[in-house]
Amino acid sequence: MLAQEALSLKRTPLHALHLSLGAKMVPFAGYEMPVQFPLGVLKEHLHTRRSAGLFDVSHMGQIALRPRSGKIEDAALALERLVPQDFAGLGAGRQRYAQFTNDAGGILDDLMVANFGDHLFIVVNAACKEADEAHLRKHLSEACEVNVLPDRALMALQGPKAEAALARLCPGVSAMRFMDAGPQNIAGFECFISRSGYTGEDGFEISVPAAQAEQLARMLLDDPDVQPIGLGARDSLRLEAGLCLYGHDIDETTSPIESALEWSIQKNRRTGGARAGGFPGAKTILDQLANGTTRRRVGLRPEGRAPVREGAPLFSDQLATHPIGSVTSGGFGPSLNAPMAMGYVPAALAAADTQIFAEVRGQRVPMRVAATPFVPNAFKR
Repeated sequence: MLAQEALSLKRTPLHALHLSLGAKMVPFAGYEMPVQFPLGVLKEHLHTRRSAGLFDVSHMGQIALRPRSGKIEDAALALERLVPQDFAGLGAGRQRYAQFTNDAGGILDDLMVANFGDHLFIVVNAACKEADEAHLRKHLSEACEVNVLPDRALMALQGPKAEAALARLCPGVSAMRFMDAGPQNIAGFECFISRSGYTGEDGFEISVPAAQAEQLARMLLDDPDVQPIGLGARDSLRLEAGLCLYGHDIDETTSPIESALEWSIQKNRRTGGARAGGFPGAKTILDQLANGTTRRRVGLRPEGRAPVREGAPLFSDQLATHPIGSVTSGGFGPSLNAPMAMGYVPAALAAADTQIFAEVRGQRVPMRVAATPFVPNAFKR
């Protein structure tokens, strides 16, 4: 990393800890972030799958949405004006995945929203957080206070031994199930915890006051089962789990239905539901739910051992001259022990086991459409 470039990058509250642990730092979403630690990407990935990995995700945006009326249902109904999901029906202590949509039905960002009883706690992507804040203020300020929480760090503890590692410091987490969320005291620190993550493994995301982040991280790393994990393994883990990366697999040009995210839209918001529509792009999205789309995001399994990377054009056969789509994410899956990818193809070619071809360095590589996740999820439900 160039010195001038490094000076312009923001740093998370765990930056000094990363350097002390020997991290290789890279620019990411305007921040200087650890891409890997001395263990290396492959071993970090496999360690998370069999034990527990600690990730710094403090670059993400954290926002509290507080109803001016004091009634949480007013904040939930206000947020429903911007997303296709049901938040009036989300109980206290629960979290849900959502998307901000635009008037064309495209995705402005994807986000996690938790009901903390008296307000909604929102986590948004790092590259979108300023735009998301402005979006919330523009449309919801009359009904809600939009409070950005810049003085909090965010870390993710992921893997089959995550519960045991965190329960040493906070026994109450053992009773949490997938997508439970709320305030918890961890070793005297006032934290917000959700049982969720971005790896397909069981685990937790922990919001902690920035001033106490390094101390808490060191306490977690004192457990021999916990290792620090960088962005490289985070990406291969989420791809094995079939999870979208904003700006790659989803963006303003892809709808939730084209993106195969219709599972996230509850019946209440669909045609015939109690609160159908009412969000940006509702006409397009509800029409696609009823009648289908011309293209779909699918999982792809290349033949052979070579990964097919993002941007590779896709073709219907070896001799076709016009691409039918492109790869949006691709790499080698350490747990899968094989290459994997995701991309968009015409709906007629989206069925599992359909053969298509990617062009890599002038050669056509055979691929098969495959179900995701590539590696089964291990959430505690």
